[in-house]
Amino acid sequence: MIVLSLAEIADVVGGRLHRADPGAQVTGTVEFDTRKLTPGGLFVALPGEKVDGHDFAAQAVAAGAVAVLAAREVDAPAIVVPPLPAGEAHERSVALTGDKDGSGAAVLAALAKLARFVVQRLAEGTLTVVGVTGSSGKTSTKDVIAQLLEPLGPTVAPPGSFNNELGHPWTALRADAGTKHLVLELSARGPGHIAHLAEIAPPKIGVVLNVGSAHVGEFGSREGIAKTKGELVEALPADGVAVLNLDDPLVAAMASRTKARVVFVGESPSAQVRAENITLDDEARPSFRLITPAGEADVELPLHGEHHVGNALSAAAVALELGSTPADIAARLSGLERRSARRMEVVTRPDGVTILNDSFNANPESMRAGLKALAAMTRETGRRSWAVLGVMGELGADAVNAHDEIGRLVVRLNIAKLVVIGPEAAAMHQGAHQEGSWGEESTLVPDVEAAVALLHDQLRPGDVVLVKASKAAGLWRVAEALLDPRETDNSENRSNGGDA
Repeated sequence: MIVLSLAEIADVVGGRLHRADPGAQVTGTVEFDTRKLTPGGLFVALPGEKVDGHDFAAQAVAAGAVAVLAAREVDAPAIVVPPLPAGEAHERSVALTGDKDGSGAAVLAALAKLARFVVQRLAEGTLTVVGVTGSSGKTSTKDVIAQLLEPLGPTVAPPGSFNNELGHPWTALRADAGTKHLVLELSARGPGHIAHLAEIAPPKIGVVLNVGSAHVGEFGSREGIAKTKGELVEALPADGVAVLNLDDPLVAAMASRTKARVVFVGESPSAQVRAENITLDDEARPSFRLITPAGEADVELPLHGEHHVGNALSAAAVALELGSTPADIAARLSGLERRSARRMEVVTRPDGVTILNDSFNANPESMRAGLKALAAMTRETGRRSWAVLGVMGELGADAVNAHDEIGRLVVRLNIAKLVVIGPEAAAMHQGAHQEGSWGEESTLVPDVEAAVALLHDQLRPGDVVLVKASKAAGLWRVAEALLDPRETDNSENRSNGGDA
């Protein structure tokens, strides 16, 4: 963050100083976890379901914080912000932090104001804000964009899926006077959420990847999802750039909703940035010819799954806009590293069993992409394939049909074994049987523990196992148990974000 005095921060967020020196400066990071505080930092006191950050105010100052951003007076120097009236902001806060009295909404609103102030100040200089949204692939694409931009200048991007009303401003406040690129992932649980995030850190470049079925139960339809995702391109300035996936009609149609210049990406011959001659190796890693207005280059992605091609094209379009060359982009794409856990994380055990840990989250589109990658990895090699799948959440009235279709797809892709976990996902098992699965090809088990026991008993060297479900299903425990049995007893390292 840029250096600001407590008086300046109080003025920005509309708060008042409590037991604080107005001239004291925040020179460190802004944190909501006292364990992450560094000298000169600002502690954000957020209430939650089990603990309240206000109770850790003195501890935060002892850890080096200059002051606390709080909703009430605490036993430490603080900037106390006023309560917010009941309404949507309060409801979002309750959903996010678990507080019931609205204090979380007040602190989050103050955090958003501070982030907007800092980003606007930095944007007057050399900072460019890049926003990414879509029903699937946001986090992976954000990671790719960051890696393409880092050679062009200091770049800030969120870890994992820090993509909501807390993670978004927290990430924006990582930017300082030396930051050239701020890459942000924008999620939504309902209409207006992306517009709100775009107000916090106004983007100059906006990327929309796809419109799928994730959270269709909350949005009502894919068209409803598209309306919300398009809030990103509506927020772009006239001198901005909208990077849109031409292969997705609902995304391509967003071109009419923005003042910004549009760059289309995809496999379509009409896309300005496109992929030709796509091939997959025996581990489902794609290679293709990158075609751009500035030239062409060959790319060999080290990521698993053909769906990463579209993500790479979007990232390439951003990098081209910010000064990179096709040759440099191709080289960086070919040397990518995976930065976010549980997203097509491929690990092979000493006995030759390969685990595709894609357990962070799931929707019908990402589930299909994962299954196609699994099939590609085993089709030519003769290795036995396992799909270990759990429930896809928040699909509303489409839930049964969506799970049924995934079960049928498993059979059509000739995946050898399907293990369905939990009664909520039972339609997958039923769909597989309806499509022609027989005997023990498909198995329905009640919980993670039963799945782990079955896999430990039946896996053999050379097998390839995809583990995927919505985050709430906890299938990360299956993947980690297969890699290290001791992990079944560990607590999940919860991360902020993961919305649609």
